[in-house]
Amino acid sequence: MFEEAFGRFLEEQRSSASGQRLERLHKDLTGEKKMLGEVVWPVLRSFEGITLEYEIISLTGVKIYIDAFYEPLRWALESEGFVPHAQNITRDRFDFERMRVRTIVMYGYTYIPFSWDELDKKPEACRRAVYELLGRHSTEGSALGLSVYEREVLRYAMRLNRPLRPADVRDCLRLGTTASRQVLRNLMEKKLIHPATGTTHRHHQYIMNKSNLRSYL
Repeated sequence: MFEEAFGRFLEEQRSSASGQRLERLHKDLTGEKKMLGEVVWPVLRSFEGITLEYEIISLTGVKIYIDAFYEPLRWALESEGFVPHAQNITRDRFDFERMRVRTIVMYGYTYIPFSWDELDKKPEACRRAVYELLGRHSTEGSALGLSVYEREVLRYAMRLNRPLRPADVRDCLRLGTTASRQVLRNLMEKKLIHPATGTTHRHHQYIMNKSNLRSYL
């Protein structure tokens, strides 16, 4: 699913690009693809609003490129490898990178960097950070105390024609077992779901309290 969607997305990006940006889109995009595959696609489920190698101009007229720019929330998403960005960096390059970040902030964008090691070894933590950022931008349901995780699980559950299972929550949020079960506990405490059976043992299926949902969704 992701591979096909990314292939189409990349071709669309290239077809609308020109000049230096087009050249960059034909270079190695391993880091950008890794970030999109591990974070952007699982969280947003779409590439809508995303621009690869987004071009901005610094105060001195230097062209600067953002790995992936998310227009709806003005996010500058970056995938940074340790070797080019830290281990082998020169003083001049270090100065340029600082200027680059200042320029991104000057444009009013939210700078969101991920290291390659984070994306490779801790993708769940990366996704969790983006979910939290989404939650800060979303006022929907906030007065009633629903987190972005809880709202997404409820919407996901409404599309199922069966009881909700812990595995469904993991698939929906791309979170681990512990974090997923915490979301389920939160929804139970808010009386938005209840166990499918009356057993006191560990619950494996949950049913929504539909009478309480309209106020939240």
